[in-house]
Amino acid sequence: MMIFTPEATPVVDEATPRDRRYLRRFKAAKAGLHLPSEEELLRGMPFFREACAEDIREYASRLSRRLKKRNWVPLSALVEILNKLAGDPSEDSVAALEALLDGMKGSKHFPVHGCRLRCRFYRASYGDPGAAALVACEMARLAFQEIGQKKPPTLIWRSLSWAVYSTHLEDWKRAGIAAGGSGIRAENQPHAFEWQFKRAIRNLGGEGVANRKLEPKDPVADDLKQSDREEIGAKAAHHDGVVVVQSIGNDATSDGKRVAREFAALIKHPLMLRTVPDLVKVRARLLSEFPYAAGVVDAVLKGLVGRRHVWLRPTILLGPPGCGKTRFARRLAEELRTPYELVSCGGMSDSAIGGAARRWSTGEPSLAMMAIRRHECAGPIIVLDEIEKVGTSRHNGNVHDVLVGLLEAETSRRWHDPYVEASCDLSHVSWLMTANALDPVPGFLLDRCRVLRFREPRPEQVSVLAPRILERLYVDAGHDPRWATPLEAFELAALSAAWHGGSIRKLERLVEVLIETRERERSRQ
Repeated sequence: MMIFTPEATPVVDEATPRDRRYLRRFKAAKAGLHLPSEEELLRGMPFFREACAEDIREYASRLSRRLKKRNWVPLSALVEILNKLAGDPSEDSVAALEALLDGMKGSKHFPVHGCRLRCRFYRASYGDPGAAALVACEMARLAFQEIGQKKPPTLIWRSLSWAVYSTHLEDWKRAGIAAGGSGIRAENQPHAFEWQFKRAIRNLGGEGVANRKLEPKDPVADDLKQSDREEIGAKAAHHDGVVVVQSIGNDATSDGKRVAREFAALIKHPLMLRTVPDLVKVRARLLSEFPYAAGVVDAVLKGLVGRRHVWLRPTILLGPPGCGKTRFARRLAEELRTPYELVSCGGMSDSAIGGAARRWSTGEPSLAMMAIRRHECAGPIIVLDEIEKVGTSRHNGNVHDVLVGLLEAETSRRWHDPYVEASCDLSHVSWLMTANALDPVPGFLLDRCRVLRFREPRPEQVSVLAPRILERLYVDAGHDPRWATPLEAFELAALSAAWHGGSIRKLERLVEVLIETRERERSRQ
C-alpha cells in the first residue's frame, strides 16, 4: 500500500497559543494519543500513529461506538461497515463506506461531510488520483474561507501541491503501475511540491523578502530534510542541463593541463539529462520480454512517474543465475533511452569504481565520471553485474566503501574525483546491481539499496519467451528479425518438454538447437 504521511513534527518559533495547542495535538497524534480531525488533516497533521491503517481503525472504532449508542436502525448498515473497517482497513472497505454515505444527511451525531472527506484522504493515501484532487479542492476552499483572517497562507501552497500530486497519481495509474509499496521519492510527495510552491509564491514579484517579515508564523514546518530541499531545488534548476565538472584541480601543472584537455567538453558545460519516455509503452515492451518480472517492472517504473528526467534509486536485482537479471537491467536502460555501462564485478578493485590519482601510471577517473564523459550525459545508468563477487579485502581499499559514498545523495553531489582533483556532481547517476545471493554483500551497502527479487520464469511462459528469444538470436546473428519464422506448435511442444522453467540460458540453448535443426532441414530441401 502506498501510504502518505502528511507531515513530520513542526518547528514553531514565537508560537501563538493556537500554534502551541496545534503542536501538542500534532505530537499526540504521532504518539497515538489524539485522533486528528478532518480540518487538522487538511492543515497537515499526520494520521493517528503516523499510519493510514491505524487512523482508519481508530476512526472506525470510535464512530461505530458513537452510532451504536444512538441505536438508530437506519444506521445499522453504516455500523456494520465501520466494524469491518476497524478489522480490515482496506481501500475497498473505505470505498464501500464512502458509497454508503451518498444520499445520507448529516447531523450533529453523524457528520457526513467530515466522514466523506476522511474517506477521500484515505483513498488518496492508497493512491487514488481523484480522491487526491478532491482533497486539494477542500484545502483550497478552507484557504478561501480564511482570506483576510491574517492566518499563514499555508493552505494555499498545500492545496496546489496536492493538485500536482493528484496528476502524478493519475500518470502512475495510466502507466499501469501498481499503487502498492512506498517507493515514492521525496520530490514526488505532496510536501515536496508544497515547499516548491511556498518558495515560488514568496518570491513572486520580488516581494518575498519584504513580505516574509510581515507574514504570520506558520505552525507547521516543511517535512523535508535539508538534503531533500537541496536535491529538489537543484533538480528544478537543472531543466536545461547539469554542470558536472566546475573546474580541474591543479590545472597549472602538466598533468592538470592534460586532464583539462580530456575534460574540456565537460568543464562548466551543462550536460543534458534523459527525459522520461512514455512509461506505458516502456512497461508494455518490458513485460512482453519479461512476463515473469511484472513486480520488478512496476517497482522500478513507479519511481519515474511524475519525474522529468530519468533517475533510478540504487537497486539490487536479486535472483538465481540465468533468470535474466542482467539482460533486464540492460533492456531497462535501452527502453529508457539512457546511456549505460555494464560492468562485471568479479575481481573489481576500489579504483575501478572510485578512480585513481592522476600521479600514478594507472590513474583514471571514477567509473561514473568515465561514463559521463563517454556519453556526454550527466545521468547515465551504471549496471554492476554480480555485486556479491566484489572482494572484501581492505589491503588496497574496498569497493563497497567507495560505492556507499556514490550511493549517498549528499556525497555524490560533491564527489571528489581523485583524477580530476575536484568536486564533481554525480548525483544524477543511476546505479543498478545484480546479485545471485546477498550473504556476501555487507549490511551497510544493503541499507542504501532497494532489493527487488527477480523471479525465475515458469514453464507455462515458454510460449511467450521462446518467440522473443528466437527473434533476438536472429538479430544477434546479423539477420533481419523477420527471418525468425514463427514457432510451429510441434516446436513449442518440444521446447515445453525439454524446459521446465528456471534458467533463461537453458531455454536460449534449446532455441539455438531448434534454429540449427531448422537450418539443417532447409539445406536438405
